[in-house]
Amino acid sequence: MKYVAMIYGNQAKWDSFPAEAWPEAIAQQDAFNKKYRETGELVGAFGLADAANARLVRREAGAPVVTDGPYLETKEYLASFYLLDCESEERAQQIAADMPFADTDPVELWPVLHESAADM
Repeated sequence: MKYVAMIYGNQAKWDSFPAEAWPEAIAQQDAFNKKYRETGELVGAFGLADAANARLVRREAGAPVVTDGPYLETKEYLASFYLLDCESEERAQQIAADMPFADTDPVELWPVLHESAADM
């Protein structure tokens, strides 16, 4: 079964992270990604741009209308997400708990109930 693991953040949090600590944090994340790609349980890992770069897209009269966004009620926003393919919910929870920042920040884990293949 597939699961989406999500990590939230905010610009103030990223700004407070010491610049000299980023290389080690990235190396830990790369090691996590490699470990679970090799087991076949990590389908993809995606880091998102700052919320200031997000856009809202609507359709009006058949044409896209794009505005700045998102319009959040909170300072936290989705910072990255991971698609996992695991044999059980318990296994997905183990992998989420193994993420480098899981000891300080929660990882939100959602089962994927429907999948539509992109290559069809």
